[in-house]
Amino acid sequence: MDKVSKYRDCIQNLLIKYKSNSISQNVEIEAISDITNNHYQIVNVGWNKKKRIYGCAFHIDIKNEKVWIQHNATDIEIAKELVELGVPKEDIVLGFQTEYRRKFSDYAVS
Repeated sequence: MDKVSKYRDCIQNLLIKYKSNSISQNVEIEAISDITNNHYQIVNVGWNKKKRIYGCAFHIDIKNEKVWIQHNATDIEIAKELVELGVPKEDIVLGFQTEYRRKFSDYAVS
């Protein structure tokens, strides 16, 4: 299995895991996978009484054979979970941080 296919599988496993975590009966958690372009998201969609709920919980891309965490609006340590699934730290980029700050992390700069 090539590197990108392995990373797709790891990300898909995360999506499956977090799609099953329900917020409420009226809010659905959607796992969005664009395998062709390597874009993956968990999105909350629904209603809380008369208030519309919609938002991206997390967004991950695969670019240049690296896993880019583009957005994380959760308490989940996505990078840590990806490492536990077999993605090396040097292939994970914290894309939501500036390049300057990334160099102080344990993960890839870009």
